[in-house]
Amino acid sequence: MTQRRTDLAVEAHQLWREGAGDGAALSGVRAEERERDGFQVSAVSIDSPEGAKALGKPEGVYITIELDGLLRREEEAFQRAVGAVAAELRPLLPPTGPALVMGLGSRTVTPDLIGPFAVDHLLVTRHLVESIPEHFGHLRPVAAAAPGVLASTGLESSLIAQALAGAVKPACVVAVDALASRSLDRLCRTVQLSDTGVIPGSGVGNHRRPLNRETLGVPVLTVGAPTVVDGATLALDLLERAGHTGTDRGDLPGGEEFFVTPREVDQRVADMGKVLGYAVSLALNPSLSLDDLVMLLE
Repeated sequence: MTQRRTDLAVEAHQLWREGAGDGAALSGVRAEERERDGFQVSAVSIDSPEGAKALGKPEGVYITIELDGLLRREEEAFQRAVGAVAAELRPLLPPTGPALVMGLGSRTVTPDLIGPFAVDHLLVTRHLVESIPEHFGHLRPVAAAAPGVLASTGLESSLIAQALAGAVKPACVVAVDALASRSLDRLCRTVQLSDTGVIPGSGVGNHRRPLNRETLGVPVLTVGAPTVVDGATLALDLLERAGHTGTDRGDLPGGEEFFVTPREVDQRVADMGKVLGYAVSLALNPSLSLDDLVMLLE
């Protein structure tokens, strides 16, 4: 199988099937498709070390939602996208208890802004629940931070998350981050949810210390959206589309040093960050409606 870089489990599974041939089954990996609010949803569950090794992903559940209608500005696409992501995320969350949301990424690099933008559109309630319980006690306590990146803070995101988790004592951590895809067609229009935690910087090959149950002591849910394709992966896909098969990643020296992103990335990232911020808010506080959120946030 020709090697491509991707953070999406649904793509990793697709790549494995392309290499294994039609009809091949991978032990310990289950995949299914369904529809939610007019959007296609793909779920991949990895239940064995063999499956995890084959796909290059930790064991766990990965849910991918295709938000094509959002990019096409279809009628009520924003409302439907928020509802779909919230509905798929909610079952992964602990039913009660405080939550800590971490918006990972750099505010100086546009494709890496998904996490900070999501926090900008998040309903933060912890201080309200504690100080005015008679009015806000029905809400789930939610704290949030967008800690920046190692180059600007001198601190690993996981170290900051550990410190905050120690103070907040959340029932779960939700990490929102930018991802890498194998396909241009998925950029800024796909969302992946998982219960496996996240390794900051992995999308661009800059692996840092992970945020997961082992490092933080609580479940870590990941909400991500791909914003880049690495150069070698893009070249291989374009060659295949043109009918040139058999090219290996090793035949494209230097390709891994470049990342490609849409020319409209500023608007697309802003739109996706807002969708994710609202969706995480609704997932954590299902008693609220989207109209409630608009009133509280805007």
